[in-house]
Amino acid sequence: MNDIRPLKQKLRAESKLYRNELSSNEKAELDSKISDRLFNTWQYKGCEVLLTYVSTEIEVDTREIISRALADGKRVAVPRCIDNTRLMDFYFIKDFDDFESGYMGVLEPIPEKCEKMTDFSKGLCIVPALMFDLYGYRLGYGKGYYDRFLSNFCGETLGLCYNRCVREKLPHGKFDKCVERIITQSRIITVKNAKGGSAK
Repeated sequence: MNDIRPLKQKLRAESKLYRNELSSNEKAELDSKISDRLFNTWQYKGCEVLLTYVSTEIEVDTREIISRALADGKRVAVPRCIDNTRLMDFYFIKDFDDFESGYMGVLEPIPEKCEKMTDFSKGLCIVPALMFDLYGYRLGYGKGYYDRFLSNFCGETLGLCYNRCVREKLPHGKFDKCVERIITQSRIITVKNAKGGSAK
């Protein structure tokens, strides 16, 4: 069996380089276009619960999405990594005062201030990635947190990504989980293997 890890590392480096080279104005413009597309989807409009991470500097901005979702009356759940595992718990947050710096410096919910999410039968989950392909497979950071979580998640899934970080096909393993839709600054992609859908 071919080892796909070197190729994944190369693609991660390419994606990080592109994202780091975006000026703050360029990134803000792209992020705004992506979030506007998200807000106009029926998946966002119809969801009562939004599951999302808090973005880092090189990711599509989710902070504005969190603020908008809370203002729209949605319940917002954010992950917290469980120490010494590759698992996450999700907690409902009410505002940005509910966060503290967690794993790798990413903002995570403070358990003592937040309600733990236990029912994952509904909701819309925004899944992080450095790259996506037209089949919905993602190139993450290599830790496997979301692949483990998505293996038991029954709600809608989507990814936010820049056009330059979407490829025709990415290498993936048997445990990698795909999303159903990808939103970029110029289009919404229904992935080729999502519930019988095709890329468009």
